[in-house]
Amino acid sequence: MKLQFIDVAIIVVYLTAMVFIGAFSRKKASLNKENYLMGGKSIPWYLLGLSDASDMFDISGTMWMVALCFVYGLKSIWIPWLWPVFNQVFMMMFLSKWLRRSNATTGAEWLQTRFGTAGPGVKASQIVVIAFALIGCLGFLAYGFIGLGKFIEIFVPWDVVKGYVPFAVSAKYVPHFYGIVFTLFAMFYSILGGMHSIVLGDVIKYIIMTVACIAIGAIALGHLHGHTLNVPNGWDNPFFSWHLNLDWAKIAADANKKIADDGFSLFGLFFMMMLLKGVFASLAGPAPNYDMQKVLSTRSPKEASKMTGFVSIILLPIRYTMVIGLTVLALLYYNQMNIKGPDGVADFERILPATVNNYLPVGILGIVLTGLLGAFMGTFSGTLNAAQAYIVNDIYLKYINPNATAKKTISINYIVGVAVVAVGVFFGFLATNVNDILQWIVGGLYGGYVAANCLKWYWWRFNANGFFWGMAVGIAGAMLMAKFVPSSQQLYYWPVLFVLSLAGSIIGTYAAPPTEQATLKQFYRTVRPWGFWKPVHAWVVAEDPSFLANKNFKLDMFNVAIGIIAQLCLTILPMYFILSMHAPLFITLAVLAVIVVILKRTWWNKLEN
Repeated sequence: MKLQFIDVAIIVVYLTAMVFIGAFSRKKASLNKENYLMGGKSIPWYLLGLSDASDMFDISGTMWMVALCFVYGLKSIWIPWLWPVFNQVFMMMFLSKWLRRSNATTGAEWLQTRFGTAGPGVKASQIVVIAFALIGCLGFLAYGFIGLGKFIEIFVPWDVVKGYVPFAVSAKYVPHFYGIVFTLFAMFYSILGGMHSIVLGDVIKYIIMTVACIAIGAIALGHLHGHTLNVPNGWDNPFFSWHLNLDWAKIAADANKKIADDGFSLFGLFFMMMLLKGVFASLAGPAPNYDMQKVLSTRSPKEASKMTGFVSIILLPIRYTMVIGLTVLALLYYNQMNIKGPDGVADFERILPATVNNYLPVGILGIVLTGLLGAFMGTFSGTLNAAQAYIVNDIYLKYINPNATAKKTISINYIVGVAVVAVGVFFGFLATNVNDILQWIVGGLYGGYVAANCLKWYWWRFNANGFFWGMAVGIAGAMLMAKFVPSSQQLYYWPVLFVLSLAGSIIGTYAAPPTEQATLKQFYRTVRPWGFWKPVHAWVVAEDPSFLANKNFKLDMFNVAIGIIAQLCLTILPMYFILSMHAPLFITLAVLAVIVVILKRTWWNKLEN
C-alpha cells in the first residue's frame, strides 16, 4: 500500500465535500420535482455540458480505454465507437434541439409529444421505454460498481483492512465490498441534492480530473524522454487495413490472447459493423439515461445543442491525456508490473491502477485517486438520477399517486434512490468483469433500442404500437443474445437484432391506425424534424401557409461528417503530443482549425430555438 497521509487526506477532504454538497443542495432540490430531477431547467449550458462530460469520464470506462490503448495503440481511438462516442456529434448538430423542444422530463414523457396520450400501444410504448431505461441504468450501475472495486483493491490490499471489518469477506467479493463503501458516499449526495448537487459535484470533479490528467501526461513525458517504447510494428499508426496486424508475441504474449478474445483481429470487419451500428444508433438519438436528462434539463433548444457540442471539447483531450500517459508508463515498465489475474493471465484492465500505484509521486497520487473516485461517483449519481426520474415521474406520479404533494414526491425520490442502488449492487455481484457488462449493454441491449427510436424521428406513419413492438422484440432479442452469444461476438449479431426489431416496428405500425392527426401536427410544428413527413407537412401548411419545412438534412449530414473528424482529432491530439509525434500533431491541429472555422459558419451561426 503506497498511499501516504497527504494522499489519504486529499481523498477524505473530497468525500467530505461531496457529503456537504448533498446537504447544501437539499433545500433547493426539495422545492419541487423539476428542481430535484432537472435543476429547475435553470442551469447554464456550459455547466450542464461539463457535468455531462464529467459523467462520461467514468472509472470503469477509463480502465477499459487504457487496456485498449496498451494493446491496440493508436488504433484504439476507433474502438469506443462501440458506444458510439460520435452520437454526441449527431446530437450536437440537430438531435439535442429536437429533443429539448418537447419540454419533457424523461424519455417516456417525451413519447407523449410524438404519439399522444391515448390510442393503441401508447401506454405500452411508455412502459417499454421505462423498462429499457431502468435495465440500462441498472446495467451501468453494476458496470461502474465492479470497475471501482477492482480499482480500489490495488491500492488498499485486503490484508490491511480485514482486521477492522467485523465479518469475513472472501477474496472473490473484496472488490464488491470496496464498491459498496464508496457507493454509499455517491448515493448520499446524489439522492439528497438531486440535479443541483450532481452538477456542482461534477464541476469539482472535473477540475480535479483536469489537474490529474495533466500531471500524468507530464510525468509520462518525463519518463519517456530518451527512451523508446517496445511496441509491435503499426502500434503508433491510427490507420488500419482488413487485418489488425499487431503481433505482441515477443513483447507481451498475453496481448495477442486479448486481441483474439476481443474478436478484433479482423479489424476491418469489426470497424464496418461498428460504424453501421453506430450510425443507426446515433440517428436514434440519446438513450434514456443521464445524457438525455442533461439535454432535457437545459434552458432552451439552442443551449441543448451548445451543451452537447461542448462535451467532446472538454472531455476527449483531457481524458486521452490520462489514457496515453498511463499507457506510456505501463509500456516502459511492463515487466516490473504484476497485472496477472487469478488465472495467471495478464488482465489488462489492471494496468491503470497498477501504473497509478507504482509510478505517481505522493500528492499527485492522491489527486489522481480522488479524480478517479470522483469519476465513479459522478457517473453513478447521474445514472441514479435518471433511474429515479423514470420511476418517480413515469410510474409513481402517473399510475400510483398522481396528486402527490411536492414533499411526498421528494420523499419517494429518496426511497426510490436507495432501492435502485440496492438492485444495482445486487447485479454487480452477479457480474464477472467490466467488459462483459459493457459488451452486453452496447452490443445487445442498445441494439434492440435502435430501430424503433430511429423511426420515431423520421417517419410520420410510425405509431406507438410500432414503437412498443419494435422495442419489445429488440429487448427480448438482446436478452437471448446475452445468454447464448459470447460477448466478443455480439456486435456481429447486431444486424440480425436490428432487422428483427425493424420488422417488429413496421408490422406493429401497420397493425394499428396512424397517430392522431392533431398530435402529429403539433409534434411536426414544435420539433420541426426532417425526414418522411410529407402528409403531415401538407396538413400543417393548409392551416399555416407561412410554415417552412426543415430542409437542413444535407447541411446537418455535412456537419456530422466533419464533426466526427473533429472529434477524432480531439481524441488523438494528446496522444501525438505525449508520444512526441510532431508532424502528425501539426497536421491534426491544422485539420481541426479548418473544421472549427467551417462549423462556425455552418452550425454555430445557424443555431436556433
